[in-house]
Amino acid sequence: MKPCIVLLLLLLLVSSTLSMTTTTMEEQVKQFLHKSNQNKHSNNWAVLVDTSRFWFNYRHIANTLSFYHILKQNGIPDSNIILMLADDVACNPRNSFPAQVFNNQNKQLNLYGEDIEVDYRGYEVTVENFLRVLLDRHEKNVPWNKRLKTDENSNILIVMSGHGGNEFLKFQDSEELNSVDIADAIHQMFTKKRYHEILFMVDTCQAATLFNHLYSPRVISIGSSDYKENSYSHHSDPDIGIAVIDRFTYYALEFFERKRGSNLQELFSYFDPELVHSHAIYRSDLIGKPLRSIPVSDFFSSQIPISFSSHSTLKQAINSTTTTPTTIQREWKRTNFYSRT
Repeated sequence: MKPCIVLLLLLLLVSSTLSMTTTTMEEQVKQFLHKSNQNKHSNNWAVLVDTSRFWFNYRHIANTLSFYHILKQNGIPDSNIILMLADDVACNPRNSFPAQVFNNQNKQLNLYGEDIEVDYRGYEVTVENFLRVLLDRHEKNVPWNKRLKTDENSNILIVMSGHGGNEFLKFQDSEELNSVDIADAIHQMFTKKRYHEILFMVDTCQAATLFNHLYSPRVISIGSSDYKENSYSHHSDPDIGIAVIDRFTYYALEFFERKRGSNLQELFSYFDPELVHSHAIYRSDLIGKPLRSIPVSDFFSSQIPISFSSHSTLKQAINSTTTTPTTIQREWKRTNFYSRT
């Protein structure tokens, strides 16, 4: 047999062996990632809504912007936050501090800073637009930044602040979002695979009643007050002349600023009825696991993928008995296997 033919056969054999090895590794990684993704999420999103207009509802805008700043400080970008403000108190002629909004009388933090991105403003904040955001049912001309582009691997934080009552939340003093609307919208999100888990927080009177009809899986909810209870402001600013934050939001901020805990059970337990002046009621029956096992970072921090580039490291990660899903995901990305379909 001629040497060139022998060499050609050897090259074909080596190429075939490498191809089989690569295919086997790809299958192993895909199986591993599929299994791990059943319990993990890959990205965090938020929908923050102030539903109240008018100067005397200053605190509702401050509540919403306070959560906005928590998320920004923890690495969630504006591209993953839908911010809806029903009023622009920063530019209200009654505001003694133009273009500024504060949540504390010490005025250490201007919530309405240069880097704020408001997606829905003023009369754009409606029940219809809120539901459209959740369901991703928009007109064709709605820009990308106003859309909640989530998927089955997304954790979503929904925070709402305004005036409410038994199983309803007012929008703009002209319309209402009720508990059945919320339950049905979230169920449609579930059927369309638009979330992995949802944390729904509402700061309003009788807030807990908004969750009475929830029935979709993997949803956690907490309201600032129980049935027939009011939600109260924390303190007023004498310079601004009005209440600047509600109690529920104030103690949520305190929890994060003082690092009083790391999981949702610790967060929910932090709302002392003696301090909040109402009972913060939560539902965890739909999540299917203890709240103590859910880090607050699952909703309040960024999920950033990290890529590497060593094929040998990927093989070692697959074969290791101590490998974690995160390790496999990093090595899988770094070998560019995601580009192969």
